[in-house]
Amino acid sequence: MSETKIKVLVAEDEVHLGQILSTFLTGRGYAVHTVTDGRAALEVLRAESYDVALLDIVMPELDGLEVLKQVRADADPPEVIIITGNGTIETAISAMKLGAYDYMAKPYRMAEIDVLVRRAWEKRRLARENVLLQSQLDRAGEGNEITTQYAPLQAVLDMVAKVAPSDSAVLITGESGTGKELIAHMLHRLSERSGPFVDVSCASLSEGMLESELFGHERGAFSGADERKLGLMELAAGGTLFLDEISELSLKLQSKLLRALDQRSFYRVGGTQKVEVDVRILAASNRDLVQRAAETSFRDDLLYRINTIEIKLPPLRERTVDIPLIARQFLRLFSKTNPPTLSTDALDVLARYPWPGNVRELKNVIERVVLLAHGPQIRASDLPLTLPGAGAPSASSPAISLAELERRHIETVLHTANWHQGRAASALGISSKTLYRKIREYGFVRPNGVE
Repeated sequence: MSETKIKVLVAEDEVHLGQILSTFLTGRGYAVHTVTDGRAALEVLRAESYDVALLDIVMPELDGLEVLKQVRADADPPEVIIITGNGTIETAISAMKLGAYDYMAKPYRMAEIDVLVRRAWEKRRLARENVLLQSQLDRAGEGNEITTQYAPLQAVLDMVAKVAPSDSAVLITGESGTGKELIAHMLHRLSERSGPFVDVSCASLSEGMLESELFGHERGAFSGADERKLGLMELAAGGTLFLDEISELSLKLQSKLLRALDQRSFYRVGGTQKVEVDVRILAASNRDLVQRAAETSFRDDLLYRINTIEIKLPPLRERTVDIPLIARQFLRLFSKTNPPTLSTDALDVLARYPWPGNVRELKNVIERVVLLAHGPQIRASDLPLTLPGAGAPSASSPAISLAELERRHIETVLHTANWHQGRAASALGISSKTLYRKIREYGFVRPNGVE
């Protein structure tokens, strides 16, 4: 078995039997988590990734078949083995139709469980490898994600193509919303590195969490560290690690990162064994790192280390020639059929607006007008924009928060996907776990009658 253990969830309402099964599987080298009801099983499966789930059919809250039905709608579900003490042919057929890997009736032999779990894991591993291979093939045929007619930005894209095949560290700078992450993906896609692209937002996690996320931790390193966890730097071996918003790293973590980059090795939190990695570093910041280094809030030696090559992205207000092109791309993106057109006065407003949120803000504006469009053409009065010195938006174009735009968009996509959360998450470009969190955050309820 590989160093990373096969993760198994056991959902069994008979506590004693669940403990026996968990003890046996743990002894066979699996990482096992046990719950005693269907609701808890569903919550755990959507909060964390598991390879195989053993689900008893008769459980409180939700039965095993209902858990199977709901979890199979997720984007990356585990393989499921259904277990019951009242086995019938009809139950077995129902389980297999819902996507179960296999079905076992009590009493069963532990050796059978071991064999089934290993075969189920092998099936899932092969399926994921096929998906990765297909994504690599698709990636090889993709063009630039950034389309432009603006000569300075075209020069930036030409630089990206030249720099990508090297292993040099690249610092991508520019205002929020200018496309720094897209450039990072381009650098990885056009590189000769066969490993994965792994990204981490340095501003989204606390210092303690970020250190564990970057470098991983050993079992028992701190309270709650029940098993070894590989860090993102280790997972990016052979590929690219993208450190977004790197300016938000604490000085302590900057020091550890610098040492890891210089030595190409590090220690997991709580570990004594050195981990060596081959990883390319891409970093991004919307702040002036030279100024932050002068203020001693960013290490100048780390700045030199990550800034072998700097790629600076222009704000959208400087590339007004691209605004109609980008706006029409977003119209096609958010319109399933017959995207609306932009009137001359709408194009004029888009060109004169200063776009403090850059391309990300333009995307949100176009998404809003598509959702609320009343006809085949979008006019200036439909745009929720206020030009400098023009006063507040008109009553016919009330301002809507980005959170409300997101809520409406997710609701629309869920409806279009008939509440199939796997397809909806894919259409939204987010993970199934993120979508599940958003569903709870916005209080969405699955409509009656939707399978």
